[in-house]
Amino acid sequence: MRDESVFQRAYDAVLERWPLPVRAVDVTTRHGRTRVHVSGPVDGGTAPPLVLLPGGGTTSLAWYATVGELARTRRVYAVDLLGDIGRTDSGAPPRNADDLVEWFDAVLDGLGLNRARVCGHSYGAWIALRHALLLPHRYEGLALLDPVNCFSPMSPRYLLRALPLALRPGAGRVLAFHRWETGAEPGDPVWREFLGATAVAHRSKVLMMRRPTASALRECGVPVLLVLAGRSRAHDPRRAAATARALLPDVRVHILPDASHHSLPTEAPERLTPLLAEFTD
Repeated sequence: MRDESVFQRAYDAVLERWPLPVRAVDVTTRHGRTRVHVSGPVDGGTAPPLVLLPGGGTTSLAWYATVGELARTRRVYAVDLLGDIGRTDSGAPPRNADDLVEWFDAVLDGLGLNRARVCGHSYGAWIALRHALLLPHRYEGLALLDPVNCFSPMSPRYLLRALPLALRPGAGRVLAFHRWETGAEPGDPVWREFLGATAVAHRSKVLMMRRPTASALRECGVPVLLVLAGRSRAHDPRRAAATARALLPDVRVHILPDASHHSLPTEAPERLTPLLAEFTD
């Protein structure tokens, strides 16, 4: 039997490490209440909005290592994803990608954001790209961090390694998968405890991801920053880079050679944050 309280305590422990004042906001959509953590200057005239979507199974807290610098001159909105773990109440779980696009659009409306820069990691990047391809007028820019099933397929070996987590989740299996993908234990013990606790967290539905068509990518009307993890085991980052350069009309590509897929937001802030800061200025 899963004890959800273990996850909630670990969630609060990471939130306590948020490096600047943070306010929890619940945005109501037809799918339920979406939890958003808001930080940064209040004055929208001088603090442009930046919306952060995390990878699956990590929640908005995955940005705790980068938000300090990003929120110094920006109003940052870090979102717990619909259907995934965290404090978003998925009363009506997503049935398909269209539901996720509708949900994220409603979240932007609820936050009062007509246009924003959006940054997504992994599954969050896939959601953001799907939304941007359909509703480009809502974007000042889009940053994609090692996105999966956007420009290259997911690695079968990665999917095979992840399968036991779906069949019988446990803290040991979560951390072993993280070690396999990153090559190391998480550097922050509080984040390590959180990752282990995600095994008992409730998730309603994370969707299978289909890649956008080449024609849709060619018509992308949003400037894109693509940051890839050179040691990613989730997909082939060099194939993703080549596809993005060939298809996207306006893209800047950076490969961080020593970064891994899972560690990109939390373990590489000194390399990642300057790229995001420059792109979102």
